[in-house]
Amino acid sequence: MTHSIAELLLAWYDPQARPMPWRGHPDPYAVWVSEIMLQQTRVETVIPYFERWMQRFPTLRALAEVNQQEVLQAWEGLGYYSRARNLHRAAQVVMAQHAGQIPDQAEDLRRLPGVGRYTAGAIASIAFGRDEPALDGNIRRVLARTFNVDLPLRSPQAESRLWELAAQVLLPGRAGDINQALMDLGATLCTPR
Repeated sequence: MTHSIAELLLAWYDPQARPMPWRGHPDPYAVWVSEIMLQQTRVETVIPYFERWMQRFPTLRALAEVNQQEVLQAWEGLGYYSRARNLHRAAQVVMAQHAGQIPDQAEDLRRLPGVGRYTAGAIASIAFGRDEPALDGNIRRVLARTFNVDLPLRSPQAESRLWELAAQVLLPGRAGDINQALMDLGATLCTPR
């Protein structure tokens, strides 16, 4: 059943995907920046910040080499400034410990400052084609409604069940598209109300 849902989801997503400047971007750094910016922030707000950010810090190295004040200045207006500080620190860690190559495995991504389970799954699946689930607020809502999860959505039991479902709906080789389709579905059709 979960694979038939995934196929229906992709049939909807492939022609309906919202255009975003980081989608289809060949650089995993762009995906990473977008995922950090999108935490607790709407897509419409993020797009101009993302575009300015990529002009100012076009590479991981460019970000790692500037001082934190420049990073915070570029982030100004997005709020939740710990995201910017963590992204800057993580860029420095990647330069120092990974020879400037963003890790392509979710478990390695999770060791970076500011990268939790959701963000690691999103980056690994979208930027590197890994078969990793992601579970943000939109995906949580879509899965809970689709599979009739009758538990408080922030409870440990629901969280565990939703991560299981997020993994089950993935199609090998299309995890990034499935994750993004679930995000888009939750943002556009399966909204909170």
